[in-house]
Amino acid sequence: MSAAISIPPHSLSIVVPFYNEEDNIAPLVKRVHEALEGYDHPWELVLVDDGSSDATVERALQSAKEYGPHVRIVELTRNFKQTAAMQAGIDAARGDVIVTMDGDLQNDPVDIPRMVARLINEDLDLVAGWRQNRQDGLFLRKIPSKIANKLIARMTGVHLRDYGCSLKAFRGSVIKSVRLYGEMHRFIPAWLATVTTPRRIAQEPTTHHARTAGVSKYGISRTFRVILDLIAVYFFMRFRARPGHFFGGIGLGLTGLSGLVLAWLAWVKFGLGEAIGGRPLLIVAIGGLIAGVHFITTGVLSELLARIYFESGTIRSYSARPERALAADEGWHKAT
Repeated sequence: MSAAISIPPHSLSIVVPFYNEEDNIAPLVKRVHEALEGYDHPWELVLVDDGSSDATVERALQSAKEYGPHVRIVELTRNFKQTAAMQAGIDAARGDVIVTMDGDLQNDPVDIPRMVARLINEDLDLVAGWRQNRQDGLFLRKIPSKIANKLIARMTGVHLRDYGCSLKAFRGSVIKSVRLYGEMHRFIPAWLATVTTPRRIAQEPTTHHARTAGVSKYGISRTFRVILDLIAVYFFMRFRARPGHFFGGIGLGLTGLSGLVLAWLAWVKFGLGEAIGGRPLLIVAIGGLIAGVHFITTGVLSELLARIYFESGTIRSYSARPERALAADEGWHKAT
């Protein structure tokens, strides 16, 4: 199938994070090789173990031994969660095009050549998967996801039908310019819009299978983390270059309102000669004034320091075991 799709020359890296998926490793590696059989361009498969406590690493090493050096293993020292594992795989990837997908066999590798072809032929920076016939529970997965997708699209301005699909094809140089941390893997299209235009982001219908082995690592509790991360995404998309406008606006509003209240209380005290010491409004106004000053100063500084911390280039959100260095022409699967 891949041979029938015309794609300009490139190198491809497929990044798959795993956490306690020992029964899915071998089938996934096999499906990737079947989907890319006859692929005309060099490719590699980067398997990232996110501190699994089962036999995931052993199964991954067996697959690498069976298929060859183009199957690479990135082993994190502990469980850093999915976003950090995905960032570790992206950092390790060497391809011009980077494809990410889940390790639970719900994404189908057969969609990869079509998505890569669209990415390159249409000169895009991201082609995001869209699970039209999603094989998940209605109340715990589908309905919350639909609500989240609409909320994210409205707040970020990047209109996609499915933010949660892990199967995505990126232009390598673009995705490597974005640092992921926290739970930000759900908002990669929005983060990408901070370094490229939404016009270079597209979506493509993909196949979705029901999980057949292992258990889902995500529940309804992630909704609260999504809300907090969405606030952060909104902030950096709107105020990344001018954070003082965000916190300063809140701070100025509080200080302005508190100043008016204090001015009125001063008139009551000195103009009308009434006592104000026992009025709760005085305490509220003073508290608002202090809070406003804090918003203007501490808020801006803390957010800027947090961004510098994660984007300095020397700080990573994960720790991985050393991997053998490869030459530029090593570790690729090439068509024979």
